[in-house]
Amino acid sequence: MSDTRLRALSELERKILWLATWTIHNANHVRPSLDGLKVGGHQASSASMVSIMTALYLAVLRPEDRVAVKPHASPVFHAIQYLLGRQTRQKLEDFRGFGGAQSYPSRTKDSDDVDFSTGSVGLGVAQTLFSSLVQDYVRAKGWGTGRPEGRMVALIGDAEMDEGNIFEALMEGWKHGLRNTWWVVDYNRQSLDAVVREGLWSRLEATFRNFGWDVVVLRHGTLQRAAFAEPGGERLRDWIEACPNQLYSALTFQGGAAWRKRLTDDLGDQGDVSALIERRSDEELARLMGNLGGHDLPTLLEAFEAARQHDRPVCFIAYTIKGAGLPLAGHKDNHAGLMNPAQLDLLRQAMRIRPGHEWDHFEGLDVPPETLSDYLQVVPFAQGGERRLVAPAVAVPEALTLPHQASASTQQGFGLLMHEIAKQGTALSRRIVTTSPDVTVSTNLGAWVNRQGLFAKEEMADLFRAERIPSTFNWRFSPAGQHLELGIAEMNLFLMLSALGLSHAINGERLIPVGTLYDPFIERGLDALNYACYQDARFIVVATPSGLTLAPEGGAHQSIKTPLIGMAQDGLTSFEPAYVDELAVMLRFAFAHVQRDEAPGPDSLLRDEAGGSAYLRLSTRVLEQPRRMMTPDLADDILQGAYWVRKPGPNAQVVIAYAGAVAPEAIQAVGMLAEDRRDVGLLAVTSADRLHAGWTAAQRLREAGAPGAAAHVERLLAPLPPHCAIVTVLDGHPATLGWLGSVHGHRARALGVERFGQTGTIGDLYRHHGIDAAAIAAAAEATAPGRPLRLLRRAY
Repeated sequence: MSDTRLRALSELERKILWLATWTIHNANHVRPSLDGLKVGGHQASSASMVSIMTALYLAVLRPEDRVAVKPHASPVFHAIQYLLGRQTRQKLEDFRGFGGAQSYPSRTKDSDDVDFSTGSVGLGVAQTLFSSLVQDYVRAKGWGTGRPEGRMVALIGDAEMDEGNIFEALMEGWKHGLRNTWWVVDYNRQSLDAVVREGLWSRLEATFRNFGWDVVVLRHGTLQRAAFAEPGGERLRDWIEACPNQLYSALTFQGGAAWRKRLTDDLGDQGDVSALIERRSDEELARLMGNLGGHDLPTLLEAFEAARQHDRPVCFIAYTIKGAGLPLAGHKDNHAGLMNPAQLDLLRQAMRIRPGHEWDHFEGLDVPPETLSDYLQVVPFAQGGERRLVAPAVAVPEALTLPHQASASTQQGFGLLMHEIAKQGTALSRRIVTTSPDVTVSTNLGAWVNRQGLFAKEEMADLFRAERIPSTFNWRFSPAGQHLELGIAEMNLFLMLSALGLSHAINGERLIPVGTLYDPFIERGLDALNYACYQDARFIVVATPSGLTLAPEGGAHQSIKTPLIGMAQDGLTSFEPAYVDELAVMLRFAFAHVQRDEAPGPDSLLRDEAGGSAYLRLSTRVLEQPRRMMTPDLADDILQGAYWVRKPGPNAQVVIAYAGAVAPEAIQAVGMLAEDRRDVGLLAVTSADRLHAGWTAAQRLREAGAPGAAAHVERLLAPLPPHCAIVTVLDGHPATLGWLGSVHGHRARALGVERFGQTGTIGDLYRHHGIDAAAIAAAAEATAPGRPLRLLRRAY
């Protein structure tokens, strides 16, 4: 880079520091506070990233590169986008306010082209690794070859490296031959509560090298390296590299005079090194000691440009100072600290910012505005137009082919449906990519994988088959494969699904990701699942087996609260089928749902036009399958969330509503009740999530002035007489369906599972937890009016 361009870049670096700092100050000290709460914004954590992000965004990155920004550097990101014309002043003025720039970079909430959301630390880091693997998957299929490969870049706080999911991801990257990935560690040696332990950088370096990464340590800037070349410079280098983290931070905060005293005490009366110190004023000495590699543009540019010459993964450990360039630089309490107005005024004077001109792009800079504007016009990252790509939807058939089975579990049905899709060789089957954390066979993906193969960038035969050893499964790896096998880490599963589910926007190629895992272990990856949904990644989660219906496995493998997770998770539509024909309708819906991206109409109850991800909670329990025609009305009811298996009559005293694998017990209970009760109804709930969402949406619409709005569940329950009781039951937490009585004010009793299970038969556990047929019938008799004692005695 020429001296002229480097000078322009240095001035823009100063401006970015000011804008990031001012944005936070404005939110906390200038904008009126209506609730008295501290707004916050992490001025120190932002300051340590300014040089790194300036070098990347304004010199090194290309439009095809994707970045996960350190959460606390959000103001720096927004300041850079503001200079590039991609962020508005109003959004910055409203930072951390309603409708303003987000506290942490958000792909869905921010308007200035965030590549990957960050916030829950560590997840954005790992996302870049999996996004790079997805880019390789797409390229291996021969798709997207008209676009250059991008670097997947994570900007990481050093304390963020404590997150275990980062190291789980490193393992998967090594297995799959990771390329084109940069992780830049902001090694400022301070966290929220403490100073980072000594020697961390050497541990990080060893870890990354062991996983096949290049490691570039950016410890010293050009000023320091020049000083090291002077007589006595080697002694100064040795002192700096041996200096404890806490001491370095404290001296940085204290300033030049403190540096001089300490260096003189430790290195004085040694001729050359003493002269080296004395040649510099206090201000110059402070600048020298603060000139670490992560704050030196020439050092950063050289390292980044060298890494662009190859595709190996690189970890840059960039030494920085937390709060660099600010009065609170180095102080151990600066993480959540804010500059007070007096400190801000000192910074304003140093940067020559006139009151009223705080948001001006080039205020206070030494390079002419025309030169700086010209520089920004040709920044490589900002060339090439829209960076969020668009991919056409893949056609989904009107119905999925379903071989009839007299008896089957929904888990078996899933395997059959996927195998039929594979056999058809359609565009849909080619765009589906499956993945699983070492439970491929036990979640019934085996037939799909046998036909479609496992993905690897290089061919690898199944040794068992090559040696003619009989095996049910053919584990052949090749670039043509469509299954990504993962190790046992659910965090990695959901991060991989997140990356696959953003391929249409990142790579311009549509993928339909389907991930399988055991239902109870959703909770092990819940943070990553939430993160994926927050990014609006599109995928299908098939969780099986579920509930205490997996009786012999005991409480450790029995899920209780996952139905509530399915209801509560934004961006995720959950279903729980009892029968395979219901599952076929749901899976077909999910294939289309993950591809939708339209604005919902004002009267939309379920917002299906906007699309989203899907969660199917399946069971290993084999049930007798109904022989029935799947009519459009029945399919619609299934997708709306419920349908009548047995419609209640006009004098109904009780209705049983069930979800999932307890269908036989619900049916049996209805038969028992029908001996003494008239018009008993049986309601199959296929999606408590959609049923509840439609109900709450209808209430909001009526409150907003649309009196005709009615939810599916309101229409289903409308014929019930006021005295009718509702008993709900599922193999999951009873709160999942306990709200049904509130729809029209009916008396209700909710049955389900609230305690960890144990081993046993299904009958044993259903009786123990009170969800067997006798318990359902007894609950109905206790809840419904005019209960006959004869049935109560028989039920117990």
